[in-house]
Amino acid sequence: MDISGKNFKAFLERQEALKKQYSPKQAEKQHSKGKLTAWERIDLLFDEGTFEEIDAFVTPATQNVEFGKVEKSYGDGVIVGHGKINGRLVFAYSQDFTIMGGSLGLVHSKKIAKIQEMALKMGAPIIGLLDSGGARIQEGVASLSGYASIFQNIISSSGIIPQISVILGPCAGGAVYSPALTDFVFMVNQTSFMFVTGPNVVKEVLNEDVTFEELGGAEVHVTKSGVAHMIYEDEENTIMALKKFLAYLPSNNVENPPSVQYDNSTPDINEKLRDIVPDDPNKAYDVRDVINLVADRNSFFETSELFAPSIVTGFARLRGKTIGIIANQPKVLAGVLDINSSVKGARFIRFCDAFNIPILTFEDVPGFLPGMDQEHNGIIRHGAKLLYAYSEATVPKITVILRKAYGGAFIVMNSKSLGGDFSFAWPTAEIAVMGPDGAVAILYRKELAEAENPAELKKELVKKYRDKVANPFIADELGYIDEVIDPADTRKKVISAFEALRNKWVKVPSRKHGNMPL
Repeated sequence: MDISGKNFKAFLERQEALKKQYSPKQAEKQHSKGKLTAWERIDLLFDEGTFEEIDAFVTPATQNVEFGKVEKSYGDGVIVGHGKINGRLVFAYSQDFTIMGGSLGLVHSKKIAKIQEMALKMGAPIIGLLDSGGARIQEGVASLSGYASIFQNIISSSGIIPQISVILGPCAGGAVYSPALTDFVFMVNQTSFMFVTGPNVVKEVLNEDVTFEELGGAEVHVTKSGVAHMIYEDEENTIMALKKFLAYLPSNNVENPPSVQYDNSTPDINEKLRDIVPDDPNKAYDVRDVINLVADRNSFFETSELFAPSIVTGFARLRGKTIGIIANQPKVLAGVLDINSSVKGARFIRFCDAFNIPILTFEDVPGFLPGMDQEHNGIIRHGAKLLYAYSEATVPKITVILRKAYGGAFIVMNSKSLGGDFSFAWPTAEIAVMGPDGAVAILYRKELAEAENPAELKKELVKKYRDKVANPFIADELGYIDEVIDPADTRKKVISAFEALRNKWVKVPSRKHGNMPL
């Protein structure tokens, strides 16, 4: 090739023009807001030297510019391409706020749609790094149509490849439905925002003064709305956590989850597990202490930690193999199931089932949260989502009942009759229609009313109920659980059970899809 020729000269000029587009001044502007540039994010996310950009030189669509000039630029405000993360193929797009505020126009959307379709075709995860002012007003309905194409692709890929959104700046209007449709959402505290309508519109329509952070900041979405799953203090830590998180997930729905080399550092029998559940059934404990002693050391990656904390969800490893964990949390509201925890659990279970990730459940649940607020807001419907998700899931499913397993909540939390494969219980388990206090109050109402010392009689009857009705040995003898186990043996028993379930296969009836109680 004649590298001094006209075409090669034009090639070099274009390369130089592309480099100049990303000026130090623009980078400094991003940095002053506590944000990285689009390229800095890509470089941090992908293994060094592996990212290959696609469509770097496309230019914005020509539009009527009566309502504002469309800036001439290469790439139209978004970087798309593929590379390796932890040695595995991943596709990504990174919106560039320094070019027209990262606004989404026709070409911008076509680039994202193209990379989405490539990810689906190749069976590889896709990550969206979002930092955008929203739809490009100058391009009108074309930008709205672009969002629709992106949404359609996310839905088409759902359950086939993992899709992760990382909010690294504003994400407003119709744009918010892109991350909401994906599997997991990461946000950065103080610098990322999501809302359907911004503070100015809220002020104009409702006459309410609200800040960006109050309306749709990261803390709001990880604690109140549940739209986001993980929050970190800066972009660097967010991206590093994302890389760690990806290592738990398979690339697609026909692969098994990845394994890592197990170092034998976690004992299969651990007597510390005997001391976690208090002797007093009304005392709280942190279920994470159980998780961390059963799973491989330091392998638990919790999701949605700050949302609906009465249930704990996350990924861990057993001898290097990925599992999903869902656990009632006695430390918060005694571990009850409410609207938010039911939805949180159901969503997590469905993800695990879609991507062949076995599910381990730790159960300590006194029931569903009572009250008019819960009933009127649909605890029946939302609780049914959790029931539906467990029942529908065909991956290996194991339950360990640590303490309370009462009423409908016992059924919902992966009971054997609902399709659970193995169900173990600790000797501290209480399995019954309801808790001893409530049961005694109903069964012995008359006797308690006539007793000289009702408090003493109730205490005696509660002990009797625990001994005769709510202990796990009755459920074991009737076959409703598989075995009452020594807590110290929990990890060993669970590993053995998952090994037995390694080739589990379930024939699913032919249908378009079920009708989950959404």
